[in-house]
Amino acid sequence: MPRVWRFFASWGLDVLIVVAAVSSAIGTAVRTDTERPDGGRLVLEIVWISLVVLALLARRQLPFVAPMVLWIGASALSFVDGLAITSQAGVFLCGMGASVLLGALTSGLQARIGLVVVLIGSTLVVYHDPTHQPGDFLFTPVLFAIGWIVGFALRERKQQAEVAEDRAQRAERERESTARVAVAEERARMARELHDVVAHAVSVMVLQVGAVRHRMPQQSEEGEALRNVEQAGRTALAEMRRLLGALRQGDDVLELAPGPGLADLERLAADVRAAGLAVRLHLRGEPLELPRSLDLSAYRIVQEGLTNALKHSGGRRAEVTVQYAPDALRLEVRDDGPGTSARSDGLGHGLIGVGERVKAYGGDMSAFVSTSGGFVLRATLPLEGERA
Repeated sequence: MPRVWRFFASWGLDVLIVVAAVSSAIGTAVRTDTERPDGGRLVLEIVWISLVVLALLARRQLPFVAPMVLWIGASALSFVDGLAITSQAGVFLCGMGASVLLGALTSGLQARIGLVVVLIGSTLVVYHDPTHQPGDFLFTPVLFAIGWIVGFALRERKQQAEVAEDRAQRAERERESTARVAVAEERARMARELHDVVAHAVSVMVLQVGAVRHRMPQQSEEGEALRNVEQAGRTALAEMRRLLGALRQGDDVLELAPGPGLADLERLAADVRAAGLAVRLHLRGEPLELPRSLDLSAYRIVQEGLTNALKHSGGRRAEVTVQYAPDALRLEVRDDGPGTSARSDGLGHGLIGVGERVKAYGGDMSAFVSTSGGFVLRATLPLEGERA
């Protein structure tokens, strides 16, 4: 059955056109009126009326020409036999279908030309019909004009649907592009922060190696080895600073002090409270000494959660929970606002940035509207192999 439905969905109208052509040809052949042709003229009319109707089979390839052929051909046949068109219901139905097709043409000029042909053609057919009534000159053209108007309305609806689909596709492409930009920006920021941390650590190492070397005899093998280590460290530090300069954006300020960490959450909460959002901090578990980069990323995640709550929640309170587990660091920022799950900084950077930071450490992140109200941001950062 599904195969049959697919066939009729694709070719059902073509089947009806063929049926209309056959029925019109048979109807012409078995006519019994006084105007019935015979001999070669009968054969000509049978072939003519069949070809006129079958022209609609080419409507996909020739959307303007195919319905025009039907109307021009039918009008021309009415000059030869006034009853040839009006006596066949199949021709009438196909003429109505051709009117709809002409109205649905994408080209407005072609559609208007089609309307003129429909009105003139239907008037000619009525005029040549020996049985016509005066009212037919108004009723018949108006009837086919209504068919044209239906096609025109379908065309407008189709164009609106195409515009809406095109707009949706552009919006999707823009969202994808914005997401890629956001990911790149967040990764660059993470790289700058990581290089800051590594550069600080290398500086400390170089200073300590230099201090130890100065306490050792100048000509000893150990002193020479430490001198090589110190030189390698200074070279690495110079390259690191050069790389930092390339990664740092023009408006970035060089951070001389160490970046913030979870120990600075109280100061962050105070800043958010001053902006109008009541913040409560909850610490669970025994605090651990974390690697500098992970500590900074955890702080940034909480900072982003509070920033989103302040900008988008519309609430008055936020709860921040930091839980130290043996194998993971769990962070949660929850507010009491009615905001939606589409939290960001306006360009979609907020949650994308959090996701990139969590992904960098192989963690998990979730952001959702709570069933009890408010928006929740959760992140889990594994600690296995990360402890300082």
